[in-house]
Amino acid sequence: MRVASDMDYKVVFAALECVCEDNISTLCNDSYSTVAERLVTCLRQIQGHGRALEPMVAMLTTIYHHYDFDAQTPGNGYRTLVKVLQACIVHIIHKGRYIAANYTSAFFRAEHNVSEMEAYASALCQLRALLHLAKQLINDNQHGQLLSPNDGDLSHRFVQEYSSMHKACFYGRCLGFQYSPSLRPFLQSVVISMVSYGETFGKQQSGFGVAALSLLTSGKYVIDPELRGIEFERITQNLDLPFWKSFWNLTESGLITGFSRITSNPVQLNFTMTVPPETLHLPLASDPSLTTTVSPPVALWGPGPVHMRLISYELREGQDSEELLALSRSVPPPLSATHMPWVQKQPRSPWLLIHFHGGGFVAQTSKSHESYLRNWSKELNVPVLSVDYSLSPEAPFPRALEECFYAYCWALNNCHLLGSTAERVCLAGDSAGGNLCITVSMKAISMGVRVPDGIMAAYPAILLTTDASPSRLLTLIDPLLPLGVLAKCLNAYAGAESNVVQPSVTNNSLSSLSRDTAVLLSDLTQGASNWIQSFLDPMLTSGGALSMSSLQRRQQSSETRRTLTQISEPNAVCHVDYPQGFEPLRSECLAFIRPTSSPIIRNPFVSPVLAPNNLLRGLPPVHIVASALDALLDDSVTFAKKLQDMGQPVSLTVVEDLPHGFLNLSPIAKETEFALETCVARIREVFEQERTTPALLKRPKNEVT
Repeated sequence: MRVASDMDYKVVFAALECVCEDNISTLCNDSYSTVAERLVTCLRQIQGHGRALEPMVAMLTTIYHHYDFDAQTPGNGYRTLVKVLQACIVHIIHKGRYIAANYTSAFFRAEHNVSEMEAYASALCQLRALLHLAKQLINDNQHGQLLSPNDGDLSHRFVQEYSSMHKACFYGRCLGFQYSPSLRPFLQSVVISMVSYGETFGKQQSGFGVAALSLLTSGKYVIDPELRGIEFERITQNLDLPFWKSFWNLTESGLITGFSRITSNPVQLNFTMTVPPETLHLPLASDPSLTTTVSPPVALWGPGPVHMRLISYELREGQDSEELLALSRSVPPPLSATHMPWVQKQPRSPWLLIHFHGGGFVAQTSKSHESYLRNWSKELNVPVLSVDYSLSPEAPFPRALEECFYAYCWALNNCHLLGSTAERVCLAGDSAGGNLCITVSMKAISMGVRVPDGIMAAYPAILLTTDASPSRLLTLIDPLLPLGVLAKCLNAYAGAESNVVQPSVTNNSLSSLSRDTAVLLSDLTQGASNWIQSFLDPMLTSGGALSMSSLQRRQQSSETRRTLTQISEPNAVCHVDYPQGFEPLRSECLAFIRPTSSPIIRNPFVSPVLAPNNLLRGLPPVHIVASALDALLDDSVTFAKKLQDMGQPVSLTVVEDLPHGFLNLSPIAKETEFALETCVARIREVFEQERTTPALLKRPKNEVT
């Protein structure tokens, strides 16, 4: 939802005050109605929060421009917090006006509207707490500084406060209020799928069988948003990493990837291959007459192959060679041009795009990123090589970096097989892949080999700590990147949750499918029974009255909400000095979050934001495409400012209204079009810029978004 501009915050708060006053005046005349009593109580709470928040927003709007990358690129966590707060208030205003206009109507759904207003009152309370935390960050940090990488005490307090704060309201009726309207049904589907999957996870079957069962047990989470929010809070705080790996890897299933292929451009070539671990020899960038040796990946379990996927919109010279097809992992192997005489073979492209996928370093492969890679190959008319690096916690740092660097070097040496002359090479990646783009380039500099001609990093994860920042406060409300989940991924990559296992070369998807077939019918039978029961549970078979168990559960849920609203226990966990009389809502299910304390996290090849200047000097042009609603926004702003201060070529574009991971949302959300067009434009800049040394490159002009 697009809300009022930052300059209109006074209008927004005035409208909120007016809506609350009008409704309270009307509802106070209905003294015998429980609904009216609940609404009045709720509106008075909202009114109090609004009056306290207005001066805080006024303060933020006068200073947050100091934290931007530059005057043409407004974007940082403080701006985002104000934007999210305004979105919440606008929802409350719309709901309040609806209630005022329809309260006396015979068709007014009293329980639904009261529950929704109470949910937004809880959300507003928690956002008020986040703004207090943001104010503390301003006081504790240096002027213009978004991150506190050396303030361990501040970060510890942030994690502790997050662990105790109530979050369920953001995953129930208020789910996704800060995003574009078209994304909310998708987010609701994700959250319902996640809590249903979490309920059935751990049964004796692989992901396919669990997914089938969870699909059929999700009905209760559709009709009960409060239950959905409570359960989502529980699983995001306390389920372990295997659950998240398993859930995210559902995006690799044939059904989802098949849909992605239908909605994306068809390509002439799309196959996976395995490159054996052989020593490479590359010319030195400083003197091409000399060579240096690049060893295959060896960390953790010794030399091993590297898996890749080659995607090409057009078949090009070299791509049908026996040498390349011998590396294929596809079953059956792709047909060569001699078997497809109707396909016209194109000359090698002067460009090559090398891609590293996202997934928190723990999940996914190039398969789940095919949709936009196919489109990139067509729009840029370029072959795309995507690297399927080994994942954590089985393969923590530095295995993934070693494999990606080796794949980059192998591509330079064998570009003729990939349908390219590699006159210009661009690295592109999202999230964890954006990190690998930067660190592979840093490794190329340190090894003295050719550096790529540019980098396009979408919402990169480049500070792998739980350090506090204003945008990271969004992990309290982000359904796709909660802090508990983020911390698990970061610790896994650092080896803190390591269970090193050498991955099998064989693809076990088919065997998993066969293994599930025997239990699938029983899963579906049991799941169907549970699914039907979830709808029948609120009703008696005779007359549709609420059953005793359902009524008790709803009363308990209501009591819990009232308790949370009024909580002020002397032993409540509190690590922040809030104003007298205010306390955020506390969770009944405390999160266990392991801070990222491993020294590996601060290795510059793990967290490039922390890299000394000498390791970053010589990087190619870095184009960062971030989202204003991404919890990692401040990482991107800080890194871009650091490169800019060094005189390194860098651009930052901040897109609006999209969550972390927006590249994968292109088939379902039209709002991603501008963001995807921006990514393609940045890659095209890399390919079309004049060939020169990085030291002589001028900084690209940053665009207003």
